[in-house]
Amino acid sequence: MNFIKRALLSMKAKKGRTFLLCAVFSAILIFVLAGLTIQSAALTATENAKKSVGATVTISANREAAMKKNQESSSGERPDPGSFSLTPVSLTDAQKIAELANVKSYSFLSSSSAGAGDGITPISSESDETATSESSNSEQASEGKPNDQMQEGGQMGGGPMSSMKQSDFQVSGVMDLAMVSAFSEGTAEITSGEAISDADEDTNNVVIEETLAEANDLSVGDTFKITDPEDEEKTYELTIKGIYKTAENGDSMGMMFNFLNPANTLYTSYTFANTLKGEDSAGTIDSASYTLEDPKEMDSFVEAAEKLIDTESFSLQTNDQAYQQMLQPLNNVASFAKNIVILVAVAGVIILTLIVMMTIRERRYEIGVLLSLGESRLKVILQFFSEIIVCMVVALVIATFSGNIVGNVVGEQLIDQQTQTAQQSASNQAGPGEGGGQQRGGRPDGGGMGGGMGRLGASSAEAAQEIEKLNISVKPKEIAILAGLGVLISFFSIVLSSVGILRLQPKKILTT
Repeated sequence: MNFIKRALLSMKAKKGRTFLLCAVFSAILIFVLAGLTIQSAALTATENAKKSVGATVTISANREAAMKKNQESSSGERPDPGSFSLTPVSLTDAQKIAELANVKSYSFLSSSSAGAGDGITPISSESDETATSESSNSEQASEGKPNDQMQEGGQMGGGPMSSMKQSDFQVSGVMDLAMVSAFSEGTAEITSGEAISDADEDTNNVVIEETLAEANDLSVGDTFKITDPEDEEKTYELTIKGIYKTAENGDSMGMMFNFLNPANTLYTSYTFANTLKGEDSAGTIDSASYTLEDPKEMDSFVEAAEKLIDTESFSLQTNDQAYQQMLQPLNNVASFAKNIVILVAVAGVIILTLIVMMTIRERRYEIGVLLSLGESRLKVILQFFSEIIVCMVVALVIATFSGNIVGNVVGEQLIDQQTQTAQQSASNQAGPGEGGGQQRGGRPDGGGMGGGMGRLGASSAEAAQEIEKLNISVKPKEIAILAGLGVLISFFSIVLSSVGILRLQPKKILTT
């Protein structure tokens, strides 16, 4: 083992060379460790993404199939618009799907409308009052009653919309209010009381908008009445369970009709919404949304769900946009980190090989003396290998304490860049209001008059929040891998450099 002693004495005598090897090896191991920690953090974040974001599958009426069936029944003639209808989803089938494996949570949606009763007045606008006035004028004209506007030669309000009975409120019946897209995306939030949950089934509990509550001086625990959408004489008493605030401003159409105004959306249990829709809607829902635990198993879940439903009447829409939006930058970061490890390791072998070859040229006389004294070439090579190993151990200690800092700086820059790229790509691919989902069996009907107000599913905004920061830290596993890579780098650099040692002849060295 005298070659180890010679290695230590040589390193002590040549402090500059030893410092150079330690510095170079430290730089190599720091970047290798940074790549390992970033890759490990990205893989861990990917696993957490499966649990936190998941994917959603929504079942609803198959609109395209219903339209096709209506056209076929018309025997080539023009379809009757009044004969078009959608088959509601069976509550029993929806519950069977909820019992399938990989379902993390689920919610049901059923929408209806209602009129204002005692204790509440809808939020309305001037446009709405004008439309109501014009509707009244139209009714008077149809009954042969004169009115001031017609006598003065003004335009007669009316048309199809004027004669249609208008509701004051949109009633969105849910099983879990947290799964409604407006709440999962942060557009709406509960400010007082509690949200609607599965505990509110078969109750008349309601969550109303903050502006509506303030205008009617209502608070949590108060009650008010609404009227049946088909029979104004029939009323229902609702108890306020919670109050929410929405950032939705609505559009010009929403300002013209009360039930389209976001402030006039009432959230109740889906069972109460079915009550408003009548006896024919008992045991049915408009749609059901299922959040999966593992997005990778989404296709197998859809296949199992399709066996439980009539695919000609219903469609399944998959949406793993939040998961994919999170997964893309994480995969890119993990791949980039892997490339860093490979490139730095290869570059380290090349750099160390060149340094060792240069030191061998400087130590030709020392090698010649050792070989002439009978020292084997293997022990000479092991001496150089021991010197590099000692430098590697010193570099490993330095990298352990500084690699975490470098990994965090590089990792955060990478994740920020990749996240921005993924978000720009997602916004370019999906237009306004598109959820990035895939349809199975036709375009699903949201089931509610409010469009976005009635959508169920995960929010892609969650993805951006989840990937803002990687949890980068040095773990014993990375240190062990780094030590192994350090030994391999040292081994290959010595093996490549030993070619020159094996070719040296003592007599030729000492005589030149």
